[in-house]
Amino acid sequence: MSALRSVIDFAIGDAQAEKAVPPTGFTVRLTVFSAAAMAFLVVFALALSLAAGRLADRWSDELARSATVRISAPVEQMAAQTEAALNVLRTTEGVESARALTLEEQRELLAPWFGPELPLDALPLPQMIEVIETASGFDGDGLRLRLAGEVPGAVLDNHARWRGPLVSAASSLRLLGWVSIILIAFATGAMITLAANAALAANAQVIAVMRLVGARDSYIAQAFMRRFTLRALAGAAAGTVFGALALLLLPSASEEGGFLTGLGLQGAHWLLLILIPILAAVVAFLATRLAAHNTLRSLT
Repeated sequence: MSALRSVIDFAIGDAQAEKAVPPTGFTVRLTVFSAAAMAFLVVFALALSLAAGRLADRWSDELARSATVRISAPVEQMAAQTEAALNVLRTTEGVESARALTLEEQRELLAPWFGPELPLDALPLPQMIEVIETASGFDGDGLRLRLAGEVPGAVLDNHARWRGPLVSAASSLRLLGWVSIILIAFATGAMITLAANAALAANAQVIAVMRLVGARDSYIAQAFMRRFTLRALAGAAAGTVFGALALLLLPSASEEGGFLTGLGLQGAHWLLLILIPILAAVVAFLATRLAAHNTLRSLT
């Protein structure tokens, strides 16, 4: 109850104490604008981080249990070698399923690079076999040896050589998003500290009069902390709203667009936006508290 009462008293404020805080001027505009701009940037940093996390998880889950067998052989031997490779895969422990891709499916795989009208019938393309592993997986080295002995034209690719770098890149991008949020929070604190110091210095005479009539520094600092915290809260709330609207205008996730069309927030992640103005208010409170106590000490 005492903590709730303190929060209510802080929100209500003291009209006498707030006479030391300038109600208008560049410090007000600086605080509100910086909080709004930083909150806008945090929305996109958060969306980038969460989207990168989803991408890393998806790549890790989807590619971890998939592999490909590529068969290169003369046309007259292709069908026989494909069937032989399928027989090897079906009798391999750890292989959940294996199927040869149709001509249409291979055309779809190559379409992003060569266009949809690629004449596959006239090209000596290898036959691709999609392999899905069980949860326990299969022995890749052992399977390669079996394929080499029974299907000379078959090559196994378990995606490990390029799955790892992709997942690592997406994870690094997620980390970069969180680091950006931390840096934005520090930058917001620095801007608000600058504005608070300027406001305190500009009202040095008013503060001196308040001290003469018995006002304590903690009483004066409380007024500055309240004003700057509420200004940062209002500015960050506006910036968050504009950032959320901008996210809504981004194209939705699609297979064709890949990562660039999946930068929006999904599901319960939208609720995280509520925390941005609260974070800005906390940063403003701490920054103003530090600035007020340091500046009031220097004015004695």
